Formats: sequence, C-alpha cells, structure tokens
Amino acid sequence: MFDEIEKIFETNIRPKLADHYGNIELVSFDDGIVKVKLLGQCKGCLSAKYTIEDIVETTLKEKMPEIKKVVLINEVSEELLEQARNILNKSSKVR
Repeated sequence: MFDEIEKIFETNIRPKLADHYGNIELVSFDDGIVKVKLLGQCKGCLSAKYTIEDIVETTLKEKMPEIKKVVLINEVSEELLEQARNILNKSSKVR
C-alpha cells in the first residue's frame, strides 16, 4: 500500500504541489488512515488544510477507495497555530 500511495503522490499530487514550490512526505498508512507532512512552501501554509482535503485526500480516495482519511501532521501544535490566528485577528481589528 505504501508504494501505491507513493506512486499516486509522484504522478498526481507532487506536480501540483511543485507549482507552489511544495512537496509532500508520506509518514504512515494504517487502517485506511494516511498521515502526511507538507514540505517546502506548503509547510505551514494557511491553506494547507484545503490542500490536504481538496487535492491529496480527494485524489487518494479516487484512486484507492480503501483510504478513509488523510491527516496532516503539523510540526507546529494546533494550540500554537490558534494563538497565532488570535493575535493576527486582533491586530487586523486594530488597524
């Protein structure tokens, strides 16, 4: 399964991410759950969630129906990301 997922990444997903100077790493596949990291410019991008849902998960499920979900592994905790969003929201309201 790992090799099949990698082939789909190589032929269908990495070229799309490369257009934005990004890449993807397959971390694991277990019980229908694919865990990935985004690399390059895609790493830490605010649109990463949509990239995972709209490009990665949709493509993988289309090619491999046994895939249930794709999970993005963040190197930054969700708590820290939420704090950053709150700070950015407050600063945009001050202007």
